[in-house]
This record gives sequence, C-alpha cells and structure tokens, in this order.
Amino acid sequence: MNHDEAKTILLPYRPGPADAEDPQIAGALALAKRDPELAGWLEAHCARQFVIGEKFRQLIAPAGLKEQIISEQAASEKMISRRQKIQFAMAVIVGLLVALAVFWFPHRAPDDTLAIYQNQMAGVALRGYAMDLTTNDPAAVRAYLAQNHAPADFILSAKLKQAALTGCAVESWQGVKVSMICFHTGQTSAANEASDLWLFVVDRAAMKDAPAGASPQLSKVNRLITATWTQGDKLYLLGTAGDEQTIRQYL
Repeated sequence: MNHDEAKTILLPYRPGPADAEDPQIAGALALAKRDPELAGWLEAHCARQFVIGEKFRQLIAPAGLKEQIISEQAASEKMISRRQKIQFAMAVIVGLLVALAVFWFPHRAPDDTLAIYQNQMAGVALRGYAMDLTTNDPAAVRAYLAQNHAPADFILSAKLKQAALTGCAVESWQGVKVSMICFHTGQTSAANEASDLWLFVVDRAAMKDAPAGASPQLSKVNRLITATWTQGDKLYLLGTAGDEQTIRQYL
C-alpha cells in the first residue's frame, strides 16, 4: 500500500473502533503512524469531518416536515405499488438533501478556519509525539525554530516563562510552519509525561478567522482546555488538560 492508496482508503474513515477493525483501514492507519506527511493529512481530514459533523448536528428540520411526510405516506399507501413506494421514499430523501445543501454550502467553512486548526493542533499534542529538540534552554529552542523557518520571535507571558520548558517541534498547517513549544507543569497526574502544556505559534495571516484581540479566548477542544489570542503578527494557541482555572495560571 502506497501513500495515495492509503489516502483513498482513509477518506471514509471516522475515529472509532468500528472503522479501525477493517483490515484495509487498519493497514492505512499503520502506514500513517510511519509517514509524518500522511499523519498530518489524516489529522486535518478528521478535524475537518468533526467540524462538518458539528454543523450538520446543528441543522433543524423545518417544522412539521416529519408529520407531513408521515401523513402523505399514509394517505397514499393503499394506492401505490411497492415500486412507487420506493420512488416516493427516494424523492423525499433527495428533497431533504437539496434542502440541506441550500442551507449548508453558502456557509461551508474553508479548511483554514480557527476551529479546524485548534482540533488539529490538539490532536498533535494528544496523540503522542517526539519532540524535534529536547531542551530546557529557551535560546536553543528559538534558534532551532528559526533554523527550520518556524516562528521564533514569539512572546511568552511572565507566568508561562516560569513553567518548565522541555523542548519544541515544528508542525505544519496548510503549508505554513507552526512552532510547538512544550512545557511540563509538574502536576502529579502528568508526572510521567515529558510535557503536558503546549504552546502553538503560527503567522496570523494563515488563519482567516483569527481572533482580533490580545485577550485570550478560552474553549474546550478535544480533551484540552485551550486559550487562543493574537499578538502582533502571530496567533497563539495554548493547551493543557484541566479547566479554565488550570490554564489561567499560565496566561
């Protein structure tokens, strides 16, 4: 199985044990673990499907549509044949899909939205990763990121500077380099982990709907509590396990 074949197999994939039991999907997932580029594509694909699913779950069917369908079907049931019943059901489905399309496509979010970015970066932090550079030296982190053309002129809050630095990595978003700076909070629940607090920094121009102000916006993303803000020409995303009180300690 090559890179492109794995992408084709993973297009219908949704995270969960049911899909993972399929031999072809399991093989493609195994390849993604060994192929960083495929792994990045898969994370972006899953994040995009999550956002699309949330949009569909927010849709509300027109009032009375269910009752109208049931009423019309009951009135026609004695008059139509089996073939006509099938045709009627298909027509109803097509009508619903058209109605959903009219609602959905004008508001369809592009791939470079903040919600998808947050989900993808949270996935990077949670999936288990190897830092490109392991060090507690801030200067070494900035030098490494600059050498790899990732944002290195980021600004840390006074509280975040007090957190134990453990290293960094360079991630990718829509073809743009993202700096991932890793910290360890010293929490007992995370004592065996190399890092449990992550700061992602990317050029603000890479996000169409980046927040306008420097005041952090808090939100739950996957299993992380996150804070997102802009400062200068950079977009910052800070994430950790816990609640709002936990993350405010580092803002």
